Amino acid sequence: MGLADEIKAAIVQGLDPTSLEVINESHKHAGHAGDDGSGESHWQVVIEAPDLADKSRLARHRAVHDALGPEIIGRIHALAITFK
Repeated sequence: MGLADEIKAAIVQGLDPTSLEVINESHKHAGHAGDDGSGESHWQVVIEAPDLADKSRLARHRAVHDALGPEIIGRIHALAITFK
């Protein structure tokens, strides 16, 4: 299972989103700081989840990070999160 699939599975399990996109943006950062050469270092998540609707922006970000857990977060250099 690739990292994209792991990210999707963790977010679906933890937050039950109604809409979720996981986009690998690593190719845009090739050769930059944080590029480990794996092709899986920079990610964007676009999510809509009813449980996040009433939370502050900071609380929503924390909820996504908590859903991903330290093992997945530790393998990501950059994570952009957009909430619908």
